[in-house]
Amino acid sequence: MKLFSVKNKKIVLTGATGVLGESITKHLSKEGAQVIVLGRTASKIEKLVGEIRNSGGKADGFLADVTMENHVINAAEQIKKRYGNIDILINMAGGNMPEAVVTPHQTIEDLSAEAMKKVMELNYMGTFLPTKHLLPLMLPKEAGNIINISSMAASRPMTRVAGYASAKAAIDNLTKWLAVELNQKYGPGFRVNALAPGFFLTEQNRTLLTENDGNLTQRGQQIISHTPMRRFGEPEDLLGTLQWLCSDASKFVTGTVVAVDGGFSAYSGV
Repeated sequence: MKLFSVKNKKIVLTGATGVLGESITKHLSKEGAQVIVLGRTASKIEKLVGEIRNSGGKADGFLADVTMENHVINAAEQIKKRYGNIDILINMAGGNMPEAVVTPHQTIEDLSAEAMKKVMELNYMGTFLPTKHLLPLMLPKEAGNIINISSMAASRPMTRVAGYASAKAAIDNLTKWLAVELNQKYGPGFRVNALAPGFFLTEQNRTLLTENDGNLTQRGQQIISHTPMRRFGEPEDLLGTLQWLCSDASKFVTGTVVAVDGGFSAYSGV
């Protein structure tokens, strides 16, 4: 359906080589978009871009650590030289660190200040810097679309993940601030929204949610019991909502954080 089309849209994606990012990138390519991957590991970029091209999709990749401003500036210059402008930026780079997590046997005193700083840099600055330097590639068309990745931990602070929850809460705030800022400065053609996934099994949280034998940890059981759908999310569960946010079907939607969580945020536990 044309309303939901992303065909020929130039979409830059950071964090595209993770479990969820790869699924999203391949899907958008299959839907006809020109995907442009930013990543810090050349081999992973080459693998993903190669797989997409081999399946008939349009993909390109550029090396950049999105927490390093000079890297992002360089990537933006290369993209401008090759493509001139872009339509959409999807900020998927993010993650957590074990040292920024408080285990059941620890207290806040055990948190590493350095790890907390790195988690904030990866999630917040890793969203801010690409937005700052790729927005100019949208301005000539007087239209642009930025999609950030939030989390259930942003609106409902959870035990243990201190750094990650704080960083994602900052993403929610940045998303809303940017939505207003871009409309006021550049007009109604600009949109900024965020996707807030519920619990998906990724490399980042697998050890928190499952045992080595695949059974659920106590935390995993708690999450399932507080998710009305009684399951973890699958990567493909994000695709429809993401495509809606990318397409003209959501052209009057900005400043929102869309939950894709199996009902987790709606359930009080009672």
